[in-house]
Amino acid sequence: MHSDSALAVVADWIVNEHKAGNRYRPLPAEFAIESMADAYRIQAKLADTWSMTRGAMAGYKIALTSKPIQELCGINAPIGGRIYADTIHHGPAVISLQDFGRLGLEFELAVRVSADLKPMGTPWTAENVRSKIATLAPAFELIEDRSADYDHLDACSMIADNAWSGGVVLGPETAAWQQLDLVTNPVTLTLNGSIESAVTGAAMGHPLTSLAWVANLLNDQGTALRAGDLVITGSTLATRFANLGDEARYHIDGLGHVELTITA
Repeated sequence: MHSDSALAVVADWIVNEHKAGNRYRPLPAEFAIESMADAYRIQAKLADTWSMTRGAMAGYKIALTSKPIQELCGINAPIGGRIYADTIHHGPAVISLQDFGRLGLEFELAVRVSADLKPMGTPWTAENVRSKIATLAPAFELIEDRSADYDHLDACSMIADNAWSGGVVLGPETAAWQQLDLVTNPVTLTLNGSIESAVTGAAMGHPLTSLAWVANLLNDQGTALRAGDLVITGSTLATRFANLGDEARYHIDGLGHVELTITA
């Protein structure tokens, strides 16, 4: 395990890469880290800087939920990242391409946590997190991959870089969701008039499995999801890279829809 001072140097390098608008690249050899634990410690150190410009910590995302992308990164589990308050938009939203190196869109179920999810002796599961949910909402995740080369990825570098979290566009939050079957519940993406359908369970088999995964990750790190935190639970459809003029509408049956438009 690296020292705090060594990891702070890596965090400063990442901050400067973002400030300079540089293309994403894995951590260079002089900053190589050997464990996900150190990568998450770097991510936490980024928060000390980014909370001053991106707002307070407001929640978490889950990434690398598909087996093919996990294999590409040499891991067998997802990774997590932080969401900052000033990167949460409310639909209908206008998102500018100039605010991103390269903007990807994902199509997700957002969960607002109603209580602290502290360790309780057994792991959190899709079943036992249900009673800890305040609201659900349709959401776009904004991916900031900074034109990454997908043939050269590694999980530790992505974790350290906050799992490419660029923000969220949030639809209306609904407290009356308990009757929905979150495995089979239909979703529809309308992108520039083209329609694609899936189900909420396309994200890790059950979106609440994603919520439980984030809760367990944080517990393992000695912290916890807190009441009011927002968690986006993984995309039900393939990532789309945004283009000027795109108009997107993501609808989740029983929860409503969220819209965005892409401008220069």
